[in-house]
Amino acid sequence: MAGATGSSPSVRRYRRLAAAGVCCVAVLTLSACSGGGGTAAGKGTPAAPSGLQVSITPASGSSNVATGQGITVTAVKGRLSNVSVTTGGDPVTGTMNTAGTVWHSTWALDVSQSYTVTAKAEGTKAAGTSGETVTRTSSFQTLTPSQTFTTQIYEGYNQTYGVGMPIILYFNQQITNKAAVERALQITTSKPVVGSWYWDDPCNMAVVCAYFRPRDYWPADTTVSFTGHLNGVEAAPGVYGDHTLTQTFNIGSSLIVVASTVTHYMKLYQNGTLIDTWPISTGRPGDDTPNGTYLTIDKANPVDMIGPGYNIEVPWSVRFTWSGDYLHDAYWSVGEQGFTNVSHGCVNMPPADAETYYNMEVPGDPVTVTGSPKAGTWDNGWTMWFLPWSKYLQGSALGEAVEAGPGGSTFVAPSALPASTATAPIGTADPGNWAAS
Repeated sequence: MAGATGSSPSVRRYRRLAAAGVCCVAVLTLSACSGGGGTAAGKGTPAAPSGLQVSITPASGSSNVATGQGITVTAVKGRLSNVSVTTGGDPVTGTMNTAGTVWHSTWALDVSQSYTVTAKAEGTKAAGTSGETVTRTSSFQTLTPSQTFTTQIYEGYNQTYGVGMPIILYFNQQITNKAAVERALQITTSKPVVGSWYWDDPCNMAVVCAYFRPRDYWPADTTVSFTGHLNGVEAAPGVYGDHTLTQTFNIGSSLIVVASTVTHYMKLYQNGTLIDTWPISTGRPGDDTPNGTYLTIDKANPVDMIGPGYNIEVPWSVRFTWSGDYLHDAYWSVGEQGFTNVSHGCVNMPPADAETYYNMEVPGDPVTVTGSPKAGTWDNGWTMWFLPWSKYLQGSALGEAVEAGPGGSTFVAPSALPASTATAPIGTADPGNWAAS
């Protein structure tokens, strides 16, 4: 997206998501080795003397079923041997309790969808039902909402991003039940990651935004898969999602810039090693480049930069604020670079260095500006790393952290996490990095 002083293409990929409700209960009293469709309570096959029973929620024949409570199957005086769900919508997964007596679906049910649940149960010796088996089914239809919301994800399929890149979700409707939405967001990573969701409401790109940021920078060369199980989630009263959102992308190598407005040099770190120190010139007094740990957004060669008294095509330009701050080639100020600040707010670089950085950079690479008398502004760019971890956690609707890995993600109490060992600037951002110096 173009800022006040420049324009260049930005990467976006969009998909849609969904929302939730409640359910009805049917208790099916089953005789040994019986089969057939489920019925409402009191209308099933009479109970065998053993009392073997199975209940399925929602009840068979139900329509306009609310989606939020999902499906529950329970066996009494026996164990569930199999539960399967047939639907034309998203596949339904669930978990069984350790006793094998209760199965519950994991995510909200899809809106406007038909379901058939088939449950098989076996008797147990302890319950006096050994050798007995039953099979029952329940078929029902979920509600059709009058309003739906959509969600867009910034990341593109199989694209590569820097180690600071958050997962960015844009919502087109106000989200009042943020906790329900947050619970439906699942992350799978090829390497273990600890992070948190943060709600930005309002944000400058949509009605509401949600960002997942790791506690420290992503491990280099990590594959990330995101699934928003939002079909059937009620995000606001009467407003449901009607799609499931998925995306897979990659975190590349670590490339980190630290630019000092005081020393007039910038340091470039790659994969934890300082590989270069380049002379720069930042914003002159009155046009000071603001402090903060930003992320690169997009780039172009050249960018047409327009402002008071100038209109120029600038080569090798990498944006890091929406208002138009770039790291770029400034062939006209090479003599001042390394000595004084003369720019209109950008980070001026020697031509060869600017070209080198341009060719290495991907969106989400951290850029920290230090030493400026001007503080950074929240949401002027991807400013998620302005916040230390303790404050970032406060932006979660659940107040919980996320542990992600190859098996998916779980919510955990922040106090249960081991302490971070990452250090700035290579492993994480300095706390309070955006404040004026």
